[in-house]
Amino acid sequence: MQLHNISIKNKREKRVARGGKRGTTGGRGTKGQKSRSGHRIRPAQRDLLIRIPKLRGYRNKPKSDFNLVLHLSDLEKIKGDVINRATLMTHFGKKFKEEIKILDIGEIKKPVKIEGVKISKSAKEKIEKAGGSVK
Repeated sequence: MQLHNISIKNKREKRVARGGKRGTTGGRGTKGQKSRSGHRIRPAQRDLLIRIPKLRGYRNKPKSDFNLVLHLSDLEKIKGDVINRATLMTHFGKKFKEEIKILDIGEIKKPVKIEGVKISKSAKEKIEKAGGSVK
């Protein structure tokens, strides 16, 4: 052992926040979460997770795949033999961002050609029975 290896501690370390002669707050300031014993500040990620709703509700329901769902009975009202996206937009007066699908609800009697629109199998069969066609 040599002189430069020896370390002498004359001063005692300050025991933080334990009251006593020179302690009182012990360098922690007054009041608040940080001055208390066992304080722990929650991380921001946890707060964000808590804000996300846990239970399912109407806000969390998935949106439907199709913007517009038509019935076979609706096709009877549309004038013209060919039904496509453009004719549906002119008839209903809307711009469809998503898909359009025709379902088998109601009946169709006039022959119709359908192009570029999704259709259910049973609706396709009914249209073909009426003399129409589906592309």
